Parts: sequence; structure tokens; C-alpha cells
Amino acid sequence: MNRIFIIPIVIILFIMLDWYCYGAIKSAFQHSSIRLQKIAHILYWNFTVVTLLVLVSMFWIDVERIPSILRNFVISGIFGNLIIKILLSIFLLIEDITRLIRWVVGKSVGAIQHTTSTPIDITRSEFLSQSALVVAALPAVAMGYGIIKGAHDYKIRRMQIPLPHLPSSFDGLKIVQISDVHAGSFFNKTAVMGGVEMIMNERPDVVFFTGDLVNNEAIEMKNWVNVFEKIKAPLGVYSTLGNHDYGDYKQWNSALEKKRNVEDLIRIHKNMGWDILMNEHRMLKQGGDQIAILGIENWGKGERWPKYGKLNLAHQNTHDAAVKLLLSHDPSHWDAQVRPLYSDIDVMFAGHTHGFQFGIEVGDFRWSPSQYVYKQWAGMYQKQNQRLYVNRGFGYLGFPGRVGMPPEISVFELIKV
Repeated sequence: MNRIFIIPIVIILFIMLDWYCYGAIKSAFQHSSIRLQKIAHILYWNFTVVTLLVLVSMFWIDVERIPSILRNFVISGIFGNLIIKILLSIFLLIEDITRLIRWVVGKSVGAIQHTTSTPIDITRSEFLSQSALVVAALPAVAMGYGIIKGAHDYKIRRMQIPLPHLPSSFDGLKIVQISDVHAGSFFNKTAVMGGVEMIMNERPDVVFFTGDLVNNEAIEMKNWVNVFEKIKAPLGVYSTLGNHDYGDYKQWNSALEKKRNVEDLIRIHKNMGWDILMNEHRMLKQGGDQIAILGIENWGKGERWPKYGKLNLAHQNTHDAAVKLLLSHDPSHWDAQVRPLYSDIDVMFAGHTHGFQFGIEVGDFRWSPSQYVYKQWAGMYQKQNQRLYVNRGFGYLGFPGRVGMPPEISVFELIKV
């Protein structure tokens, strides 16, 4: 649809929503001082005007020219504003429907009794309006906490992986996995450095990185190479590409420019000392034993995600490996191809979902919007003798924070059984 038609529709819908919610502001402050009422009203409508101006301007400017960090905060602000107003309007709509029913019932009863009833007070309750404001403010508080605290509140998740065919020389091997760095979204270098320090404090034997180093462009790593190159391990750091690493979500001037961007990103992996696996494998050898680390390019189920990965190439010549560990960014790859065709792959390590950067995990109870999109969206999964681990991500994309789904550093210990 043409922008000339879209913009007026957006403005009208936004103003209608704001005007409806404004009733709660008036009711909530009706017994306050005149000065406080004016402050509340001015702040409310000024925020609406600013949000509208930003929203409309995004239809006309090249959004990609805006620094990704600023863009994420702006989009989150607009989205947060809409969520608050929608929640508030739902609360108020329920209240208005209730009052309307009471009014209709009251009129009907009055007509039947042929009496002159006292008019029913259908004015919006000050208490209910204040309650609605409190309820609507909760998402804003959660989003604020998610940005200030949750974005870099790195959590270490430890687990053992029992493998019956694990050679004795690899018994107790410690693996650290991180995923989905999305360097272009970072805004707190000190906090990110703290996360990297946490990784190194684990003293891993080997490190896996399972894709999405950047949002779109290799240049996003310019100020972060000196941070992530500190990730080292005696047996190596192995990495793969994720869907965002190919620049598929950006308009390039030419196919050649896009190709060079991917080449630059691969070079960055190598310059940091990371062994990037492009549909290939490496053999880890200790005490005469060996296990295979396979890594493929991004492969996602369905038409939405690119299928650059070629597991058949990575799997070639790995028959001598007692154990096979696969790095593949998208967890949908496990059910779609790995399990049906490669039953000898013991564990697949993935990322991609971020756990939606929002959810609830209390004891054995887990919920996130991710579960409605991905069958395997966070943590360990097992079918027969094969396992999949989905890392919740080290960084963030879009919303510059996390709520109830903290960034993750996964620590595994391989155990011979």
C-alpha cells in the first residue's frame, strides 16, 4: 500500500487509541491538584506527539542509515508505548462494557417496576483508572529492567552429557558454548567484557560459537574484535555462521558487495583465532583417540530460512570418530535433517531462538513465545541416543534487553558411561 495512504491511517489509529486511554489519565488525576493534572496531561500528549513524529518519519527516511543501537531503542520505545496503550485500553474496555451492562440492566429493572430509579453512576471509577494505569505500566517497568539489567545479566548453565562411546581420553572434556552475539546491538562494552571474562574463568578445553556474530554487516565487529579475540581454549575455538551473518536482511548495492561482507566476516573469525567451519569438520585427538567436530553453514527448516549448510560435506570421512559433535545454528535442522539422516551424530549445538529474549523459567516450568515457533527453543532435548542443545544467546536483537530469559554461557562436561 502507498505510504500516502498508510501514514494517515497510522496517525488516526494511534490518536484514537491515545484518546481512549486519555480517559484513564483524567479519571486517575481528577482529585489531584490542578497543577498535577496539567503536568500529567502535558506529559501524556507530548509523549504521544513525539512517538507519532518518530513513527511517521520512519516511513520517509532510510532506516538502515540509523545506527542499529539507536534504531533498536527507538523501535523498542514505539513498541513499548503501543503495548502499554493496548493493555490499558483492554482494561478500560472491560470496565466500560461492565458499566454499560449495569446501566442497561438498571434501566430495564426500572421500567419493569414502573418506578423512577435513581440514575446509576456510570462515571469511570478513579480507583479502576488508577489500577488500569498500574497494570499498563508493568510492561514498561519490565522492559526498562530488561535493558538496564537483563541485557547483560549473563547466566552460566552447567550440565553433563553422558556418551556411551566417548573415548576415555576425552572423559571430562569441558566445552563452553555461546551463540548469537549480534555485535551491532551492544551498547555496554564493559558489561560484554565481563561476560567474556566469565567464559574464560571456566577454563574450557574447547569453545563452540554457533552463529550470528553480527546483525548484518561485518563492520559491526570493528570495536569488538579486541573483546572476543580473548576467548581461547587449548583444543580450539570452533565457530559457524548464522542466518544474520550473510547480510540477507540488508539492501546491498550489489551482489558482489554482499559477498565481500561475508568474506570479511569469515576473515574476522579467523583473525580472532576462531576456526570457522564452513561445511567441514575437525578431528580432536588425544591419547590415540579422536572425536569429530562438524560445523555447517546456516540451514533452517522451511522457506523462510536459507539453506546454505551442507551436512553431507561436513560428515565425510568422519567414520573413524567415536563421537560426533555438530555445530548448526538453527535448531529446526535437528528434526528436519540430522536425526532422520545422520543417526551417528551424538550431539548438535544450536542457538538462533534467543528464547525470544522474553519468558518465564521457574524450576521445571518454562514458557516463552519461542515455543509457539520452535519445537526445540532452549535447553537440552533428547530422542533415542541423540541430543540437541539450544543456547539462549549471548546478545540480543531488536529489543535491546532481556526479560526473564537472561543471556547464556553454556558449560558442558562430556562423561563416559
